[in-house]
Amino acid sequence: MRFFGALFDLAGKKEKVQSLEEKSSQGTFWDQPEEAQAVIAELNIARSFISSVEKIEAGIEDVGILLELASEEDDRSFIQELKNSLDKMEKELDRFEVTVLLNEKYDANNAILSLHAGAGGTESQDWVQMLYRMYTRWAELWDYKLQVTDLQAGDEAGIKSVTMLVKGENAFGFLKSEKGVHRLVRISPFDSSSRRHTSFASVDVFPEIEDSIEVQIDPSDLRIDTYRASGAGGQHVNKTDSAIRITHLPTNVVVECQSERSQHNNKETAMRILRAKLFELQRQKQEKELAEFRGEHQEIAWGSQIRSYVFHPYSMIKDHRTDAEIGNVNRVMDGDIDEFIYAYLRWKVRAQN
Repeated sequence: MRFFGALFDLAGKKEKVQSLEEKSSQGTFWDQPEEAQAVIAELNIARSFISSVEKIEAGIEDVGILLELASEEDDRSFIQELKNSLDKMEKELDRFEVTVLLNEKYDANNAILSLHAGAGGTESQDWVQMLYRMYTRWAELWDYKLQVTDLQAGDEAGIKSVTMLVKGENAFGFLKSEKGVHRLVRISPFDSSSRRHTSFASVDVFPEIEDSIEVQIDPSDLRIDTYRASGAGGQHVNKTDSAIRITHLPTNVVVECQSERSQHNNKETAMRILRAKLFELQRQKQEKELAEFRGEHQEIAWGSQIRSYVFHPYSMIKDHRTDAEIGNVNRVMDGDIDEFIYAYLRWKVRAQN
């Protein structure tokens, strides 16, 4: 059914790809690396768009063929196959719809995802580990690459904090929906009296920004400390001070990285994350000033959870912004959070209109 491709100007996208490919094949293309990288990024996004539309078109054609066969052969064995194809098509259409909604400046970028335990000691640290597993599984479902740049283990169990670089197209666009406080209600496995506990964890999400974006960092404003990595990595990490901690003194932003064997590589990764966090601070400051100019007062405080995960006395996960609810908590904790992400992106578009 070619109307679908026409609806989204597939022909125009293909012309754009051809034009960008011709541009990238010129001998002088890489003479200006920053401009070349921008062209390549635009080319990859256009190719991905075309691939998604063509995949959906092929799926629609397959469903049409199954319908014809089921009608002509009067064979009920086609019914289940048709149902499976329709379920698959529905998921593909949902993915494509929200991908089209990802039109903000840094949506296509990689994401830097940080999880931090709230008050509550072991309870909150265990909750962070559960969220870490959830986001890891989600990244696997989307075929995203995930690099843990820093992990601080809990005192007795769980994780105090962890920072990850999620690599893949639109990683930030999807994960920006997760920023905020996540609340867990359950019977604590650490409580001998089996009492119900409430735990909190905060999730921060930043886009990984290109080196071409200007973020002023004065070297004299940085305090750089080295220390011995405490995570996994064999004997090497235990014998060398390869881990890096960078403190930006004017803002007191602290970034740590211990994922690489090389101190130099850890420093490069830490500086990328620092640039992203300082860029986000600048953006938030501008948005706050604009809100004050408009007379709006919006502040996200630690106690204002965006989502509650209730394991007891009933099973329900609810997003407080969109009212999206899922009763199957195991499914969500295994990484199937797309329903919440999609609901947020649609809610955000409605709120802006």
